[in-house]
Amino acid sequence: MPPLFYAITALINGLAGLVLGSLVYVKGRGQSIHKSLFLFCLSASFWSFCYFFWQISKTASQALFWSRGLMVGAIFIPVTYFHFCLRFLGLENKKQSLLRIGYLLSFIFLLADTTPLFVKDVSPKLVFPFWPNPGILFHPFLVIFFVYVVYSVLLLIKAFKKAEGILRQQIKYILVGTILSFLGGSTNYFLWYSIPILPIGNAIAVIFVILLVYAIFKHHLFNIKVIATEIFTILLLIVLLINVFSSRGISEFIFNLIIFLIATVFGLLLIRSVLQEVKIRQDLEDLTFKLETAYRELKQLDEAKTEFMSMASHQLRTPLTAIKGYISLALENQYGEIPANLRKALNNVYASNERMIRLVNDLLTISRIELGKMVLDKKPTQIEELIQSVIEELKINAEKKGLKIIFEKPEKSLPQLSIDSLKIRQVLINLIDNAIRYTHQGFIKIRAEKKDSFVRVSVQDTGEGLSDKEKTAIFSGFTRGKAGIAFFIEGTGLGLMIAKKFIELHQGRIWAESEGRGKGSVFIFELPLKS
Repeated sequence: MPPLFYAITALINGLAGLVLGSLVYVKGRGQSIHKSLFLFCLSASFWSFCYFFWQISKTASQALFWSRGLMVGAIFIPVTYFHFCLRFLGLENKKQSLLRIGYLLSFIFLLADTTPLFVKDVSPKLVFPFWPNPGILFHPFLVIFFVYVVYSVLLLIKAFKKAEGILRQQIKYILVGTILSFLGGSTNYFLWYSIPILPIGNAIAVIFVILLVYAIFKHHLFNIKVIATEIFTILLLIVLLINVFSSRGISEFIFNLIIFLIATVFGLLLIRSVLQEVKIRQDLEDLTFKLETAYRELKQLDEAKTEFMSMASHQLRTPLTAIKGYISLALENQYGEIPANLRKALNNVYASNERMIRLVNDLLTISRIELGKMVLDKKPTQIEELIQSVIEELKINAEKKGLKIIFEKPEKSLPQLSIDSLKIRQVLINLIDNAIRYTHQGFIKIRAEKKDSFVRVSVQDTGEGLSDKEKTAIFSGFTRGKAGIAFFIEGTGLGLMIAKKFIELHQGRIWAESEGRGKGSVFIFELPLKS
């Protein structure tokens, strides 16, 4: 590639760096991070502009002058970039000594740059008629250059690993831009040591500026959108104002003045709307970050709660089982004859212990499901046979209350389902037992039928019924309807929650229907034919 190509790319790099640096400085004149980025952009732009004039030089003396000029920018690029990274990461106070050493060395190299100790002379190399040759102090400069750049990248990588949200995105784009740009720019140094490699990477040095601009627009590193709007509005108003004063007649003057005033009003409204948009987006991003943090904390607490429930349930179940065994032995007169009044008390204790065991088992089941430790043992099962066996088990309880259990079997056998029969059996027991418990007269009707790609099972009763709010709340756990509280005070409200979780583990769904208080209710669940 001819030297003109490298001159043009350098000019583009210089203009891009100067525009970005100026915009940032104008907007954040009083902010230290804006100043440090402006100094870095200024150093890179100075290097690029001198690079341009060096490439179009006609004589060796001109080329040497511009070569030493571009090294002024190169000397301050690493330390100003390091300064920007420290301020961006909030490490300036911790790394103050390194920063001071960097600036001190930069000023020493700056003084040396006016002598042959830094840039000795220029000579033809490859396609370049005037390429600089290094002086003795150029070598330590190059080492320090890469030390500061590499150390800055390491600091960014370390911060990136810990960062979250917008900050993580900002660091990512700065890192990518830095690595590509400095790798591209470093190809300029091969020819200094007569290594025959052209500085082709110089063309991608502008990537840092492009990615930084993208990070600004996309991730709000600075409010550059507001800056761009303000500059556009001001330039437009300047042009319109010039147009006003260059009017050739009173009518043209009035017309241009009206246009200028309208543009001023709309320009101010535009700036105001952009400011509001930036503020709203900033607030939304802050809120999103806070919500994400709160969600993670709540998730950790929920997992801790579930772990505690699992551990506590395991610890409680052992002594409860032992208590059950000893009471059972006592009731069987294994420790001698028991007086009638003591037997009654032991029977009450036994019943209470049984309720406690059921509660612990329910808690353990829920914790296993929430921890993802519940495994389904699916086998082909005829759902009608499963329903019939549950009815036989609970029929005595219904007959004691004078209730009739009706099972409406389908005329044709339903397809077999691939299910964990023990868990679906538990669902049926919970639903039918609830129906018996909260129905005082009438019947319990169980129906099984095929609906599209599902098998639907419903348990209908003529009991107390449910309100609209209760129809969904009762599946939440530790929540019971008014009828449950009134007629069965010993319940925990976990049975329907477990039923819901078992059905969902089978990719099915469960819900309740009721026309209101005193009108009975229907509990329905569906299981997929293929799962």
